Amino acid sequence: MLMNDKDELTMQVSGICVRNGKKVAYVTFTGRGLLAEGVIPECRIEKLEGFSEEEKGQLELFMKMNLSDLKKRAAKVDPLRAIMKDPSQKTCQGKK
Repeated sequence: MLMNDKDELTMQVSGICVRNGKKVAYVTFTGRGLLAEGVIPECRIEKLEGFSEEEKGQLELFMKMNLSDLKKRAAKVDPLRAIMKDPSQKTCQGKK
């Protein structure tokens, strides 16, 4: 990442969703004025705000290198519990 030591980047992984007949999960990276939303298993960033193209590539590489762990995290997400914990979170049926 091209971020300095004072910046913090948070990652969230959604539960497993079905999109176009395929199982996917969303990985969201946020920071001060930054947002990137990726989809696995494609390991592709689909939404980018505040990151450079170089950083986008780094995030996609991160997802590829950690795909197995990200899939495990997605499988453990309880959609109902996730919604109750933070109702602003994106759900599989209606991405916010």
